[in-house]
Amino acid sequence: MAQSLIFVYALIIFLFLFRVEAEHLKIRCVTDDDCPKVEKPLYMYCGNHWCAYKLHFV
Repeated sequence: MAQSLIFVYALIIFLFLFRVEAEHLKIRCVTDDDCPKVEKPLYMYCGNHWCAYKLHFV
C-alpha cells in the first residue's frame, strides 16, 4: 500500500513538472519543422503559431 502511494506521489510530481515546462515553452513557428526535436514518446507540433508538446504513443 505504501509503495502504491509513493508511486502516485512521484507520478503527480513528474506530471506537474512536465506541465510547467510545457507552459514555459514559447517558441514561435510556422510549421512543425520549426519546432525543436525531442525524444519519443513526446512530439512537438506547431499550433496557433506556437510550439507545443504532445504525447505520441503510436
